[in-house]
Amino acid sequence: MFSGTPLELVIASAVLLFIGAALAVTIPSVLAGRGPFPTRQLASGSPGEIDELDPTALIAGLVEQPEGNPSNAYDRIVRIVSWVFLLAAAVIVGSSDLWPDASPAIYVVLGLTGLFVLIIHDVPSVAALGTVRYVAEGTVALVMATLLVMLTGGHASPFFFTFPLIVGTASLVARPRSTLIVAVFAIIAYLVSAYLGSGTPTPSQLAASGVNLTALLLLAYVGSVVGTEQRRARDAAIRLSAMDPLTGLFNRTVFFAALDREIARSARSGRGFCLLMLDLDELKVVNDLHGHFVGDAVLRAIAERIAGGVRKIDVAARFGGDEFVALLPETDPTGGWVLAEKIRLTVAGMSIPGMSRPPTVSIGVVAYPRDGESADALMIKADLAMYASKRGGRNRVAGPSSDAPADQPVGSSEAAGRPV
Repeated sequence: MFSGTPLELVIASAVLLFIGAALAVTIPSVLAGRGPFPTRQLASGSPGEIDELDPTALIAGLVEQPEGNPSNAYDRIVRIVSWVFLLAAAVIVGSSDLWPDASPAIYVVLGLTGLFVLIIHDVPSVAALGTVRYVAEGTVALVMATLLVMLTGGHASPFFFTFPLIVGTASLVARPRSTLIVAVFAIIAYLVSAYLGSGTPTPSQLAASGVNLTALLLLAYVGSVVGTEQRRARDAAIRLSAMDPLTGLFNRTVFFAALDREIARSARSGRGFCLLMLDLDELKVVNDLHGHFVGDAVLRAIAERIAGGVRKIDVAARFGGDEFVALLPETDPTGGWVLAEKIRLTVAGMSIPGMSRPPTVSIGVVAYPRDGESADALMIKADLAMYASKRGGRNRVAGPSSDAPADQPVGSSEAAGRPV
């Protein structure tokens, strides 16, 4: 086993250089308030940025997940495991006196690793780091494990279990491909540390290493399967709590969460948005004449037309029964009116099997902050606008005052006010 002051200096310098590189990556991201990797969230930037987002990305941000925030749970687990391991390793090294020459270097490795854990988890705005945090944590853990095994006997080191611990943790939070990459790097790190720590292995050490590495790979496989199934079940639960099962649109829970968030964003940015409320005309007549199966088909068809007409950032939802709503960020009243008319014409041109004539919708259009500065006020005005269109003869678009915007006549196909 290597020992002595030169080795300690080399190890300490290597760890310091690595942690310095990791901090050089993370600190600018923290100071800038954002991570170096893009995160999926409701945008508050320009229309160009908004158009890049997928509406399904809103689910995780707008719906409370069944078992809390996975990121918070991960942070708590990693913090607990890290500190327990570091303290246990320090106590074992100090009380056993098995590696007296390497003890100073071991304490340096443990101390710097602890410093990294403290920084990565407790620096303000660390959530802005994004996925770089996981890469940095995994790399630091592998470097720490490599140095620890190398300093405590190589093949005979009792700290081999550090590698399966790292791989097992990664398998529960990372995708299978990422877990495989971590496992490969862990195997390479173990072989390097074992050879440098004890030289050429004996046959019994080779056999033990083979068993250990096989167990590591099996652990990675089992953990990946379990983690994948847990993520699938969680995603299914989130989708069930966020989506309307008949139409595939968002439900009213997601819609109101998105509306509250959009009001807050618009209040900060000074840029307004529009809200559409649609109602299927005479659904009861459709059900009575053609049956509920056809009525459901009509609702699904209308939902498809709404989903096909909105942008990726827009939030389309089934409000209840035969009513639909659509939240249109970064859209002025003219643009909202144009989209409403487009949806109305598209629905009126549908052909539904079993129906002699296509269905129609009545649509109300309101804008923030012109028609209300709170969710309740906007919804009341949208409801009034929708019923104004029904009173006007159905199959039409109306605003709260039953009039089209002054600069946009009803029926125009020009989308001047709506960024696309």
